[in-house]
Amino acid sequence: MEKLQLERLQETVYRVDNHVAYYQDKFSELGIDRSDIKSLDDVRKLPFTEKKDLREHYPYGLFASSMKDIIRLHASSGTSGKPTIVGYTRKDVDDWAEIVARSIAAAGGNSGDIMHNAYGYGLFTGGLGLHHGGEKLGITTVPVSGGNTKRQIMLIEDLKPQVICATPSYALRIAEQMEEDGLDPRATSLKFGIFGSEPWSEEMRQTLEEKMGIKAVDIYGLSEVVGPGVAIECHEQQDGLHIQDDHFFTEVINPDTLEPVPDGEYGELVFTSLTKEAFPIIRYRTGDLATVTRKKCKCGRTTMRMSRIKGRIGDMLIIRGVNVFPSEIERALLRVKELAPHYQVFLDKENHMDSVELHVEMSEKTYTEFKLDEEEEKKTQLKQQIQALVKEHCLVTIDIKLMSPKSIPRSEGKAVRVVDNREKQTVK
Repeated sequence: MEKLQLERLQETVYRVDNHVAYYQDKFSELGIDRSDIKSLDDVRKLPFTEKKDLREHYPYGLFASSMKDIIRLHASSGTSGKPTIVGYTRKDVDDWAEIVARSIAAAGGNSGDIMHNAYGYGLFTGGLGLHHGGEKLGITTVPVSGGNTKRQIMLIEDLKPQVICATPSYALRIAEQMEEDGLDPRATSLKFGIFGSEPWSEEMRQTLEEKMGIKAVDIYGLSEVVGPGVAIECHEQQDGLHIQDDHFFTEVINPDTLEPVPDGEYGELVFTSLTKEAFPIIRYRTGDLATVTRKKCKCGRTTMRMSRIKGRIGDMLIIRGVNVFPSEIERALLRVKELAPHYQVFLDKENHMDSVELHVEMSEKTYTEFKLDEEEEKKTQLKQQIQALVKEHCLVTIDIKLMSPKSIPRSEGKAVRVVDNREKQTVK
């Protein structure tokens, strides 16, 4: 594998040096010659690439193929400014389909199964990425896309798929809607769920598995690197995501010093593509925090494994000097049986200081009991219990607001966990 990685790394460096002015300039600034890459350790001589570099060269400035050879474009969500545009040659699309086919197989899918694909189709890579991977594997792929939850349920009931693909928050929404409709989410034909595109906790996995009667695995990917399929958990162990080592070279660095960290220590994931033609990328800083391990997995795969994402550096909240990730809050909340698995963190400014309020949703049973009792004392006790758990997991005290059932907005794609109103406030 290391021999193959080195050969492909050298080919990628030659490709960007021949076709991408940005990398040509970077290599020149650093005094790097492409012939300097003689071992995998030499990757550290190469420059990092960041999302801002993609935006500064929008739309096609980092492409290494002419447009006549590019058969597809995808883009990031573009929630902050211009989206990042990525291109694919025919070979890129074929390689990506192979990568995702492996991923679906690792998750438990088999040729001849039916796969309900509720990831969004379009510029987002999730829907089409899983779609072509399913077809490559020989799975009957149902391109449902996101939204229209009742229709999703009808198709699951009628077409009897074994595999479902969705964001974890939307899978939860489907299960809740089934319960509201008097259906048992555990009684469907579904056996495996491939969930990703947003950070989610081990507690959320347990919730989904219990509600839906399935094995839930985490899939990882970024449009800048290829899309879904960069790594995935196996259904046999569900302990670390297998990275597709023959297509991506992985580093984990300290995001402050930019130096590598040891296996097992949290750091920022950095990927170098090894086989991409249209949009090869060198040492891409993902902003995602994880660990890696090379320990043997009981499924038999020998690739490097990454932990589930702890959080994104850009999503990290600094609450009274403490770094907190939404997934850590989720981990605490899902231990409280009186709550539904939905929450939002609201950030505001009061008297020039940041304020934080955590909105949590009571379960139907809890809400009914509190309404019948009309006792504020029980609500206060529940708030204190939640505060204590959040303090235990996140080392910070957050104000809690108890919400009635179904009052927190549901997502048909990525869940909105943090609502930042600070920039809307007028500071006099």
